[in-house]
Amino acid sequence: MAEFDILAFGETMAMFVAETPGDLASVEQFGKRIAGADNNVAIGLSRLGFNVAWLSRVGDDSFGRFVRASLQAEGIDCTRLKVDPLHPTGFQLKARASDGTDPVVEYFRRGSAASHLNIDEDYDVTLLSARHLHATGIPPALSSSARAFSRHLLEAMRGAGRSISFDPNLRPSLWDSERQMRQELNELSALAHWVMPGLAEGQLLTGYRTAPDIAAFYLERGVQVVAIKLGPRGSYWRTVDAEGLVPGIAVAEVIDTVGAGDGFATGFVSALLEGLDVAAAVARGNWIGARAVQVVGDMEGMPQRCELP
Repeated sequence: MAEFDILAFGETMAMFVAETPGDLASVEQFGKRIAGADNNVAIGLSRLGFNVAWLSRVGDDSFGRFVRASLQAEGIDCTRLKVDPLHPTGFQLKARASDGTDPVVEYFRRGSAASHLNIDEDYDVTLLSARHLHATGIPPALSSSARAFSRHLLEAMRGAGRSISFDPNLRPSLWDSERQMRQELNELSALAHWVMPGLAEGQLLTGYRTAPDIAAFYLERGVQVVAIKLGPRGSYWRTVDAEGLVPGIAVAEVIDTVGAGDGFATGFVSALLEGLDVAAAVARGNWIGARAVQVVGDMEGMPQRCELP
């Protein structure tokens, strides 16, 4: 029997969010939080009652201790969060956005501890102790060793008969070329059972323009369920024998768009793991994604189980 419901991995950074709007150069006060798409989903799933293990590396520094304490406070098992004595914990600065525009974010992550994830470390016991793996396209973009490590995790979990979800979460600036990004992420997507790109991401990765064609691209490569995020319009989903469009949730005011996709992933993955049908899973994803854009912060809109409709 699996020790954990979900294994997630990636890079958690310290994040400094501007307390006031304007150019980051003129901001004098920041609030300290954690950031990272992969851990946003881990936190969201933990809040919904899943037993989640986090696999990563942090530096032997105050940021690393802050990351560990923050994740543990969310109920996440950090036994597999290793301390790297040679490389620092990454961090970022985030501008204050309260009008619905994408906030400016400056990253300081090159050479970070998480970018040194590698397959030489003994994580295989952890792999087989979880019944589901959630992965994104961010760790493969960090370095060649993290890319090999990501592939190792997906192949090992797939080979062990575990379910896998994959969110491309494109970070083009971290890749050597767009071609490399497309090839690597499409190969990793083909190892997953559930894939959930945004429409623009799917268009870039597959070369197709419409949601049905993008979904067909992944289904032909062995993916079982594809959900494509369409922003305020909702989400399109497709399996080998069915498809549908689930309308978005009306939002009175968009405050901060960061974390919307992670909210969708949290809802979508949690519902499928609970045995709900695909349409219901997409509906939950839309609902949590809509919550995420109504608050300042990357994961502050993630609900507790008792808040689900």
